[in-house]
Amino acid sequence: MTDVSYQHQTHEAEASLGDYFALLKPRVMSLVVFTALVGLLAAPVSVHPVIAFASILFVAIGAGASGALNMWWDADIDAVMKRTVKRPIPAGKVTPNEAKVLGVALSGMSVMMLALSANLLAAGLLAFTIFFYAVIYSMWLKRSTPQNIVIGGAAGAFPPVIGWVIATGSLSVEAWLMFALIFMWTPPHFWALALFMKSDYDDAGVPMLTVTHGRKATRLHILVYTLLLVALAVGTAFTAIGGPVYLIVAVVLNALFLKGAFDIWRRNEAQAEADGYAVEKSFFKLSLLYLFLHFGAILVEAMLPAAWGIWA
Repeated sequence: MTDVSYQHQTHEAEASLGDYFALLKPRVMSLVVFTALVGLLAAPVSVHPVIAFASILFVAIGAGASGALNMWWDADIDAVMKRTVKRPIPAGKVTPNEAKVLGVALSGMSVMMLALSANLLAAGLLAFTIFFYAVIYSMWLKRSTPQNIVIGGAAGAFPPVIGWVIATGSLSVEAWLMFALIFMWTPPHFWALALFMKSDYDDAGVPMLTVTHGRKATRLHILVYTLLLVALAVGTAFTAIGGPVYLIVAVVLNALFLKGAFDIWRRNEAQAEADGYAVEKSFFKLSLLYLFLHFGAILVEAMLPAAWGIWA
């Protein structure tokens, strides 16, 4: 990270509360909260609502801390990427040091409070997740290997595991199935983005697969990972966290996702540029819905026994 060019910059405008909140990556935080909550509610142990709310809140704060530390470290490349140039630090609203202090403070607070509200294992997993995203992914993998998204995806896959551990105090196969679902979804999701974000990663010097191996290879990788993801996602229907509702959702979504990946694989750059990367953008949007609906289906399956009990 080349922090020097930012440390002494003057603020273009006084930072607002919204600027500091933007450092926490609220969109990512919302996904973390949702998947962690599903992990908690899918667990076979009930949690007092107050404890559940407090615990998920501290997981959300930990996710925000990771986002702030990521923006601090990536301030130099954010400034040259069209997708990130308006973030608080490159926009001159917040200094890198302010982002770092906020990230470190929230990291410590979230881990300590989760230990108090839930258990030490959940707090330890949250601490490891923050470390993995801020140090292993942001500081090391992102700028050193085209496998950055593949390995780094583990950081985003831990929240449902943490939610499960909040409820049970232990790990299980079901928790790791939810982890695997996010882990395998992450590469095709981000590689689709990389395909239509054309020059962003080239300009920033980030060794995304599109930069190091080319877009043709990236298209093949999307198809291969999607095939593996489809097998995992549909197979999960036949586990303790699956069921008929999940199976229906998984079959429909994975058929659409596989078709999208196949359509991306068979295209060349001339075709993609001619229609403004419409297929790639559509696949990326579908990938957002894909993860939300899979975890929504897991949540429905977890809630069904209670619902049947009420109506019985």
